Formats: sequence, structure tokens, C-alpha cells
Amino acid sequence: MNFLGERMAKWVNKLDSAPGRKVWHNWRDSRLTYEKSYLARLAYTHRNAVHHGLVPVANQSPWCSAAWFEREATPAQQKTIYSFGEARISVKD
Repeated sequence: MNFLGERMAKWVNKLDSAPGRKVWHNWRDSRLTYEKSYLARLAYTHRNAVHHGLVPVANQSPWCSAAWFEREATPAQQKTIYSFGEARISVKD
């Protein structure tokens, strides 16, 4: 993943004529080893656009998987994902 991140950063910077610019902020490669950790991060990802004021509801963001998830996931899966609170993720990996 680090190799891919480095290549993507150089490509994006070349497109924008901004060599050396930091592209990935607060990014780290981590191996999720617990199901709860994965589910918490999925819930966080779905709420991110709402948190930053881009859309009022996550499924309205064209770059978010929330709309697809709400169409394809079972009601039980949705309840599980959306049961994770708004606080920072503090789940063991």
C-alpha cells in the first residue's frame, strides 16, 4: 500500500504541477484484524461527508458508498454499521 500511495501522490502532483506537495494527510496503512474494527471504520467513512458539511445525509454524497450500502445491505447489516457512535474510532486492531 505504501508503494501505491507514493505512486498515486506523484501522479496527482504531476497533474496539478505541484511536485513535493503532501497528498495523503493522516494516512496510515493498517491491517484490520477484528471485525468490529472494520465495521467501525465503515460507519466512520459513511459519516465523513456529513461530518465535513458536504451533504446533509451520507447517501447523498456521490463519492461515498453509503447509498450503495443502503440499497444492497440487509436491514440487520445496516443496523449493525449505523449502531457505531459518532465519536472517534477507538477499536482495537
